[in-house]
Amino acid sequence: MKRIKKGDIVGRLSYGKDIIFVVDRIIKLNNNNQIAILKGLTMRIKADSDITDLEIIDKRIVKSSEKKIEDRILNHLSKYTKRQRKSYNFGKILHLDGDSRYSQKSTRYYRDMGINAIVKNISETRQPLVVKGLLSKYRPDILVITGHDGMIKRGTGFNDIYNYRHSAYFVKTVINARQWENHSNNLAIFAGACQSYYEALIQAGANFASSPARILIDFIDPLIVAENIAIADRNNFVSIKNFENELRDGQKGISGIGSFGKKNE
Repeated sequence: MKRIKKGDIVGRLSYGKDIIFVVDRIIKLNNNNQIAILKGLTMRIKADSDITDLEIIDKRIVKSSEKKIEDRILNHLSKYTKRQRKSYNFGKILHLDGDSRYSQKSTRYYRDMGINAIVKNISETRQPLVVKGLLSKYRPDILVITGHDGMIKRGTGFNDIYNYRHSAYFVKTVINARQWENHSNNLAIFAGACQSYYEALIQAGANFASSPARILIDFIDPLIVAENIAIADRNNFVSIKNFENELRDGQKGISGIGSFGKKNE
């Protein structure tokens, strides 16, 4: 069996290799066992696994999985190519992302959509520490707080913030952002990733969040939320019903209280 190392693309045998992961790091335990920390290749999920439960995924399967998400992005972009020719002043986005690869993809996506966005690759644990300074520096209309998340014990502990890998950091980031701008009509916030503690994020002050059904969301889903707020007129109220069909799993993955649009003519 090939030795698993950081950067390998793997699946978990005990889960039937249902999700494709990238090995983020490997932790050596005292008993000589090794635990791999995993991040989803195309989904915003974080997990861990005994290294013996992992298997390298065939390159053809990896390529096919990546192509599916790229095709989804291209199909979405193709619907709105005319936007880039218009002189609208769309809302400004500040996007904090715990994943470096997703940060690069997000930058390209916003650019192709013709939307003014600043994307910062900041680990989920550091996002609460830097959000106020970045808000003061860039003064956005929309804040995206995302990266990777996941329930530690699935099927239980839904209301236990410590049963989520990064939800506590996302919640604190929302709270700090609301200390900077308390009015949800002035700063629209999306927060969360796969299986995130939806109710806590909304209570903390997010306009939209994941994940009501504690399910997976795609890399692109938070971007679609921010985009729809950015391109909507300031007099129009944007609800989840306006774009739920554009999301991986609709309102099961993302929902919220809504927000007014941020576009100026």
